[in-house]
Amino acid sequence: MPRHPADKSANSIPHRVSKNKPKGAKACPVRSRKLSAKEIKAIFAAFARENPEPKGELEHTNPYTLLVAVVLSAQATDAGVNKATRVLFRLADTPAKMIALGEDKVRDLIRTIGLYRNKAKNVIALSEKLLAEHGGTVPADREALESLPGVGRKTANVVMNVAFGQPTMAVDTHVFRVAHRIGLSDGKTPLAVEEDLLRIIPPEYTLHAHHWLILHGRYLCKARAPECWRCPILSYCRFEPKSEFKAKPLQAAGAG
Repeated sequence: MPRHPADKSANSIPHRVSKNKPKGAKACPVRSRKLSAKEIKAIFAAFARENPEPKGELEHTNPYTLLVAVVLSAQATDAGVNKATRVLFRLADTPAKMIALGEDKVRDLIRTIGLYRNKAKNVIALSEKLLAEHGGTVPADREALESLPGVGRKTANVVMNVAFGQPTMAVDTHVFRVAHRIGLSDGKTPLAVEEDLLRIIPPEYTLHAHHWLILHGRYLCKARAPECWRCPILSYCRFEPKSEFKAKPLQAAGAG
C-alpha cells in the first residue's frame, strides 16, 4: 500500500519546471475544439514524465489512518489536518485505540480543524462500525466504505485508490476546476466529471490521474492566478483566460 511520507518529497510537487515567467510569456492560448484521444494521452504522459509516482499530501500510516485523515480533510487543508493528526495518530492508529481515546479527547486534538465537533463524532462512529462489522479493518469496496459515518463518494475513492491501488477518480475542487480548464470534461457535477475522466483517460494512467490533477491544480493551475507560463501541458490546454496572468512585480525598494 502506498504511503505518504511525513516530509514533502519531490513526489509532492507536480512539475519540475521553472517558477520564473519568461519575459513576454503568454498565458494559456485560446482554443475551442475538443481534445482528441491522442492529445489526452499526451497530457497524462507529460504528467507521468514530470512526476512518475505522485503521492497525496495527507499523512497516514495505514488504511485506517488514511480513512480518518480523509474524513477530517473535508473543508480543511491537508496541512491543517496533518498538524492535528500527527498527535492523534501517535495515540490512536486503529479503531480500537480511537474508541478507547474517546470522543472528547479526539475533539480536543482536532480542534484546529473546521467542523471538528461533528468530525470527532464521525471518527468514533466509523471506528465502532469498523470493529462491529469489519473486524477492525478498512473495507476495500465502495458500498461498505460509503456506509461508514462521514464517508462519501470522494472519500471512498481516495481510500480505494491510495490504500488499495484501485483506479478511482476522487473529484475535489482542484480536479473539478482543472478538468474544465484543460478541456477534459464539461460535467456540471463532481460525479459527471468523475465519469468523464474515467471514460477518456487511458487505462495506463488512471491509477495516478487524480493525484496528477490535484497537484496540478494546487501548485500550477490555481483558481485565481494560474501559472500558465510554466505549465507542462500548455500546448494542449483549452483554458481561455479572461486576462493574461502575470507574475507579481517586485516592489521597488523603499516603496510604501
